[in-house]
This record gives sequence, C-alpha cells and structure tokens, in this order.
Amino acid sequence: MQPQFVADVTLYAPERGGRNSVAYPGWGCPCMVTRTEPLVGYDAWPLLGDRPLEPGAKRRVGFVFLSEEGAEAMRQAGTFYLWEGGFIGEAKVVAKVD
Repeated sequence: MQPQFVADVTLYAPERGGRNSVAYPGWGCPCMVTRTEPLVGYDAWPLLGDRPLEPGAKRRVGFVFLSEEGAEAMRQAGTFYLWEGGFIGEAKVVAKVD
C-alpha cells in the first residue's frame, strides 16, 4: 500500500493519556488537525510494517487515509493528532508522497 505522506509519530505514554497497549500493524484511528472543538476527524492507518508501535514510542511511518480530503487536511496542517476516545498521540508531516 502506497502512503499518501510520511510523518514522525509519537504515541503518548499511558500517563500522558495515551494507549495502555501496543498498536499492532493494521491498527488505525481518526486523525484531527486540532485539539479544540469542534473536532473533525479523518480515518487513517499508519503503515507500521511488521513492527508494533509501543506506547511512548516515536517512529517515522507512512500514512494512508480513507479519503484524499483527510490526507490533504493533515498535509496542510503539518501537525495532527491521533484520537482513540481521547488524544493518544501526535504526528508531524515530514515528506509528501506523489
């Protein structure tokens, strides 16, 4: 699967409100361009390859969005936030993929 862009992802540690468990390959979540309401999210999948992402970890990964509109919103924002019942991480776009 070809990513729409590449981003540096930080998954918050549980004590910062992050996940209590590992994010396994195939995991996805809504992404938001802002932490303020009204929250508008776009479904996305970080391409984790064959390695899970641990709470508190940072990693550079590709992202695939369900809609091009969502990918473009995140590219324009530059920094975006991962949501799973609360903000569990953040990402910064580092490379656009054509």
